Amino acid sequence: MKTSLLAICRWSIRGLPPRFAALAPRIPLRPAGWFAFALALASGLTPVLAQTPAATAQDPAAANASAAPANTAAPANPPSTLEPFGWLHGCWDGKVNQRDFREEWLPLRGDMMIGVSQTVSQGKTQDFEYLRLELRPEGIFYVAVPSGKKETSFRLSGRTRDGENEIFTFESPVDEFPQRIIYRRGSEGWLYAHVEGKLNGAPRSVIYPMRRVDCTSGELIRQ
Repeated sequence: MKTSLLAICRWSIRGLPPRFAALAPRIPLRPAGWFAFALALASGLTPVLAQTPAATAQDPAAANASAAPANTAAPANPPSTLEPFGWLHGCWDGKVNQRDFREEWLPLRGDMMIGVSQTVSQGKTQDFEYLRLELRPEGIFYVAVPSGKKETSFRLSGRTRDGENEIFTFESPVDEFPQRIIYRRGSEGWLYAHVEGKLNGAPRSVIYPMRRVDCTSGELIRQ
């Protein structure tokens, strides 16, 4: 995703993860705050809030994605390899409010998948992020390294199905937003990256809708 394949806190109101910073302008705020969901209310990343139609217009199923239980326990039957994530290999692209985000993943190799995400606005790079999926003794981890920030690890806590959709939930024990990352594999080449958690005690959720694309031409790949 990109989306492309992975940019969307430990991270304060002025220092959210690069991938999420552009969302601030679209996030309803109370005085108490939020992505404290944005590199700043002024910084502007804008992928889609869970309750907004932008994330659901193309695939209603995305709006019904339910958050996994807030715990960090490993799945009852944790995968022993990263093979279930092989479908991520390639490029994923998305665009919301003049911001283009792309995520690209290399193929599984050596018990690890490596990815990178980039957010561009008006022809200039706003944020970038290094990603990886790796197998550790404790389970499978999604690791994000935002530009200029320390890495954060999220352990796989659930793998479920919702009709034709496959949902992978990763959670972090840290008491900072975000605490949960969800990758929802939809049909016809759709991928929904959910960023969730609590901020000042209030639940927050943002969805980045992405489509599989050819890494060179950028053409859509429906699969």
